[in-house]
Amino acid sequence: MTEPGAGTTDGTGPTEGSGVRTAGPKNTNAELAVHLDGITKRFPGVVANDDVDLRVERGTVHALLGENGAGKTTLMNVLYGLYEPEEGRVIVDGEERSFDSPRDAIDAGIGMIHQHFMLVDPMTVAENIALGNEPTKWFGMAVDRERIDREVRDLCDRYGFDVDTEATVEDLSVGVQQRVEILKALFRGADVLILDEPTAVLTPQEVEGLYDVLEELTAQGKTIIFITHKLEEATHAADAITVLRDGESVGTVDPTATNRSDLAERMVGREVLLEAESDPVETGEVVLSTRDVAVEDARGVEVVSGIDLDVRAGEIVGIAGVDGNGQSELIEAVTGLRTPDEGTITYDGTDITDWSRRRRIEAGMAYVPEDRHERGLVMPFDLVENGVLGSQRSPEFAAGGRIDWTEARDHAEEIIDTYDVRPPDADADARSFSGGNQQKFIVGREFERDPSLVVATHPTRGVDIGSTEFIHDRLLELRRDGVAILLVSSKLDEVRSLSDRLAVIYEGEFIDVTDPEAVTEEELGLLMAGQRPTAANGGDTQ
Repeated sequence: MTEPGAGTTDGTGPTEGSGVRTAGPKNTNAELAVHLDGITKRFPGVVANDDVDLRVERGTVHALLGENGAGKTTLMNVLYGLYEPEEGRVIVDGEERSFDSPRDAIDAGIGMIHQHFMLVDPMTVAENIALGNEPTKWFGMAVDRERIDREVRDLCDRYGFDVDTEATVEDLSVGVQQRVEILKALFRGADVLILDEPTAVLTPQEVEGLYDVLEELTAQGKTIIFITHKLEEATHAADAITVLRDGESVGTVDPTATNRSDLAERMVGREVLLEAESDPVETGEVVLSTRDVAVEDARGVEVVSGIDLDVRAGEIVGIAGVDGNGQSELIEAVTGLRTPDEGTITYDGTDITDWSRRRRIEAGMAYVPEDRHERGLVMPFDLVENGVLGSQRSPEFAAGGRIDWTEARDHAEEIIDTYDVRPPDADADARSFSGGNQQKFIVGREFERDPSLVVATHPTRGVDIGSTEFIHDRLLELRRDGVAILLVSSKLDEVRSLSDRLAVIYEGEFIDVTDPEAVTEEELGLLMAGQRPTAANGGDTQ
């Protein structure tokens, strides 16, 4: 339900004091850096953008908010010259433009930083930034490396970017790689920067660093448009928010005059429950058990140490921790992607420590992987093929030893329909879908295996608010049906609201197993930082 002061967009104009504007910038005297006027873009069977109007003031941060498949990226691909619209005008700095390619958009001062970075890992930061645009010397016979280094360093100093220009890209954190992408666009003269889901792969600390970068860029006159489905991101970082739903604009909002509930309702078209409500249920027998499990990484360093864990039927056990504290290696051991170096893992009382991944699937273990590209999908395969991954030998799909593709197609289409995968095209390659829609398909495939155990790692990563609500409801429904669930999530509100018990991992050990309702967010943060329960009340930090 819309809270007071949030305003409406019903075609009659904004309500007084609402902060909502259906047309025109918040300051009518402000210059527009970008005006997309009546943009319509169609694909076979789909209207991706339907008469969309977007006005972006110079020197501001403008959020483009919407569900997965709402048309956000398509609209920005029109602005960047990747798509040509069937209708509408692209106006940059007051001049109508026609872009035949991204090169034309770059020449007009438009830069785009994609969700999956386009950097050459073995090359240095400076080499990546200048790649394809290298200054030369000796009448074009050689690349002027001294000039590249000088200009890149000057660019870093101008915008306050703390980046080692001589470092190799593959040695950088994801957050620093993103800054390299931004620097690359600035090096090419971008005045308008488009960021596609800029925080999707960042840690909370890196997100705060990105906000600082955006503030510095706009302070120096740059204009930022960022695509997002995250409510808190839009309200925190943006000067204006335009909401898209089903390819149409449903209004532009002043973040100071709206709230998360109103934005969620605009995105989805209905009232959305922002926090899952988990009712107590009676738990059954232990389904998954680990005893003294230890795992070493590729260097022979122990990254998981002496983990004891039980997950019962009808119970959600959450694992919270800062990424890189051993949770990934623990989950790989549980799901059969690696064998633990010490300890045992049992499933329904049977020792499965040495079982293969396929055998665990056949026994009833479903797994939503952390990395959807590496572990969840075969990107060149279509959704029909991806829908039977892990089940290609099951009687449901291969009763006669060969895959029944009619049954496989029905299965894929059911997942697409139930989990609202967009576009609803079972024949499309997995790589053609947005990250959020890829995630929804993986979640649907795994949840519909009729499992007795679900291991879900970051199940709503990259997923919009409406789909997040649906996935949460589905997890709670599985729990009510007696399924045991092991949940790993970097979202503290998610793991706290869904879990019956919460294990906090730090440097490969469970530092505490607690009742999520009995621990405050501050206490949880201290535990994740390695402060043991006795220390939380004034003891020594370990």
